[in-house]
Amino acid sequence: MIYLKRSTFVAVLAVALAAGLGLGAFAAGRAHSGRRVAEVPMVQAPVIPVQMPLTTNTTFARVAEAIKPAVININTFSRGGGRGPLEEFFGDEFFRRFFGDTPERIPQRSLGSGVIVDASGIALTNAHVVEKATEIEITTLDGSKHKAKVLGVDKKTDLAVLRLDDGKGKFTAARLGDSDKMQVGDWVIAVGSPFGLQSTVTAGIISAKARQIGSAFDDFLQTDAAINPGNSGGPLVNMAGEVIGINTAIVASGQGLGFAIPSNMAKKIYTELHAKGRVTRGWLGVSIQALSPDLAKSFGAKDVKGVVINDVMAESPAAKAGLQRGDILLEFDGKKTETMGDLHKAVAQTSPGQSAKLKVWRDQAEKTVEIKIGETPDDRDARGPAGRRSLLGLEVRPITPDVARQLNRGRGGHTHRRRQRRRGRRRSARRRHPGDQPPARPLDDRLRPADQGRQGGRPADPAAPARADVPLRRFQRGPRLSHAFP
Repeated sequence: MIYLKRSTFVAVLAVALAAGLGLGAFAAGRAHSGRRVAEVPMVQAPVIPVQMPLTTNTTFARVAEAIKPAVININTFSRGGGRGPLEEFFGDEFFRRFFGDTPERIPQRSLGSGVIVDASGIALTNAHVVEKATEIEITTLDGSKHKAKVLGVDKKTDLAVLRLDDGKGKFTAARLGDSDKMQVGDWVIAVGSPFGLQSTVTAGIISAKARQIGSAFDDFLQTDAAINPGNSGGPLVNMAGEVIGINTAIVASGQGLGFAIPSNMAKKIYTELHAKGRVTRGWLGVSIQALSPDLAKSFGAKDVKGVVINDVMAESPAAKAGLQRGDILLEFDGKKTETMGDLHKAVAQTSPGQSAKLKVWRDQAEKTVEIKIGETPDDRDARGPAGRRSLLGLEVRPITPDVARQLNRGRGGHTHRRRQRRRGRRRSARRRHPGDQPPARPLDDRLRPADQGRQGGRPADPAAPARADVPLRRFQRGPRLSHAFP
């Protein structure tokens, strides 16, 4: 007889019970699986049609296809516009020194872009694209070629209006949008013919607004959409397919720095050029400067924001209205003039002959002056930054602290470079070289004799307000701005 230990017996009993329970469950499952289970009919859920939003890719494609038929390739020809190979090699200075001013001999051919804004064949482009052209040939998207004539050019804003086929054609026209509604970060596309590659589309965003890059009339939209030589005059388009800018300039030494004339400015210029071939602008007849904190303190106008009148031209609208030197202009016809650009745009956009109310700060108090706006004389070019004036063939502007730092100018000292002379000569001798600057003196002190000589004793009149924040340089030491056109 075999005797099992108590623990072994318990283990065997547990295994037997588990096996029995498993067999019972299996049998029950077999019995249950043999029953017929009623099938529940499957009903497919109804499909609700949902309109999917356009993706970024489809939006760009749609806008590009819509705008391209209105974009034109401009091929211009001019007589004697180029330079020969010797001039290219030796440079202009060499030939002027030995041969004087010689006439240009090689005809010039240039490429640019434009956009049709009227179905009869009226197009917008840049002034620098067509201003010297003797013949203009237009190529549209379908490859057809057309002759064009210039209806008007405005150099101050770099805009021009063309008429294709004497205005008798039928073309696809683009719609001018509202550039004021554009916000920094909005998507845009640029269309044009960079390097002659017609209908090239690039994309980017609005990087900044109201940029001034060298002229008192500037109010550019800045974009990082690729703009290259040949894009000048082409449209900058929003995602609604509207033209919100005319591509004009780039920073030649950088990438992603393009500038376009806002469509709202282009609309006004287009209307005047189309109607009468020229643009008339308002004119005050004053010279102004920015109101710095130190200057405001000296005027007793610590919390006042505006621009200061330096000079008032005799017999000008400003003189007739009673404006005085030292007045601080606070508002122009209800618009604040906290910067020189604010005042300049407000005056330029006012029609000659129209009356306006100026709010000025004089003698520690605000005063209101009513003025009848005059018309800017035709012989006055767009004035650049910092009160730049053209006198005796020279263009000058005051030196700001930023400019002084860029020119390495000390406090009132010379900037003449010291060059060690050859052996046996004094090392401290000074010579002048390109880029040297004379000792600093106030601009008005230097210009006053020339002003009085030119005006017969009267102060000169910088026709347009200008700003003071642009360095005195031609961009050799920093970003070099150029038109997006060869």
